[in-house]
Amino acid sequence: MTGLRDSVRHLAKQTVKATRPHTVTKCAPATKQVRHTSSSGSGSKKKTRTWYTTKQYRKCAKVHSGTETYTRIVRKERWCVSLDDVGGDTARDDVWYQVTRAAYDAARGMDEHARVEVTPTGTGC
Repeated sequence: MTGLRDSVRHLAKQTVKATRPHTVTKCAPATKQVRHTSSSGSGSKKKTRTWYTTKQYRKCAKVHSGTETYTRIVRKERWCVSLDDVGGDTARDDVWYQVTRAAYDAARGMDEHARVEVTPTGTGC
């Protein structure tokens, strides 16, 4: 995107401290019944024997245990450049584009109304 450099703007990252439920994994020993079958014979003489055994395992679940504090990002850091006469169109003035840090630094070092070419990462600021 080409145009005449109008102004530059840096928006710092904005964060707040927030709390959320703290979850921990709690495990406890548990048992369950397992069914076994065994067949012998065939046709009308087929006999099926069934028996049960108890299997031990660990039952785990995530449970809330108090709260934890974390840093929540409200606004990401942005670097913006405002261009006049965008793409040679004199009617398109004061158009804001989000750019990379390198493009922002380059535009910041230029004089106002100098021709600049930037690759926008987003529109608006």
